[in-house]
Amino acid sequence: MYKQIAVNFSFLIFLMVFNVAFAEQSPINQLKSFLAKTSSITAIFKQVTLDENGYPTQTSQGMFYLSRPGKFRWNYNKPFVQEIVSNAGTVWFYDVDLEQVTVKKLDDSLGSTPALLLSGDIALEENFTLQQQGVEADLQWIKLSPKNEESGFKYILIGLDGDVLGGMELSDNFGQLTRIYFSDVKLNPQLDESLFEFKAPEGVDIFEN
Repeated sequence: MYKQIAVNFSFLIFLMVFNVAFAEQSPINQLKSFLAKTSSITAIFKQVTLDENGYPTQTSQGMFYLSRPGKFRWNYNKPFVQEIVSNAGTVWFYDVDLEQVTVKKLDDSLGSTPALLLSGDIALEENFTLQQQGVEADLQWIKLSPKNEESGFKYILIGLDGDVLGGMELSDNFGQLTRIYFSDVKLNPQLDESLFEFKAPEGVDIFEN
């Protein structure tokens, strides 16, 4: 169950890693500036999943890489080893323990998700309602509510710590809450293209959706 939750959440939030250098702008304008000017990102992430009562059910961590347009990689290393890689409109989910690869197409079937925003296929304000939420825990929060009722989640909260992303929260349609924290965020680094190439290891099961 946890592994599926981790994959689903990651697929929803591929776009939402910010290191914005526009402190004088409003948080919403900082987000827009990021979309226009960011070409690549690396960051360490920590992901916490909470049940409907607010209790943590699992914590995972790893490394995130992004290269526009439409290329990203999530390397989970604790407590399970998983890889999520996107390139050329295809996303691969590789679970090392299960020796299983799931392949999905990054297309309209995904709805108004940040994954599609990452690929550059849809516009921010056409697909989300943006609201500034004020300051809490020293973070400036922005709420993104999907206009597509079939998106699979209720909202995403993005917390900016000055000019760097400090936190993120996602509420899905099943009452589950997921939080993710980023550290050591680097904006526009030079990334090797091989990071976004995936070849299924010999002997693994492959499922295509």
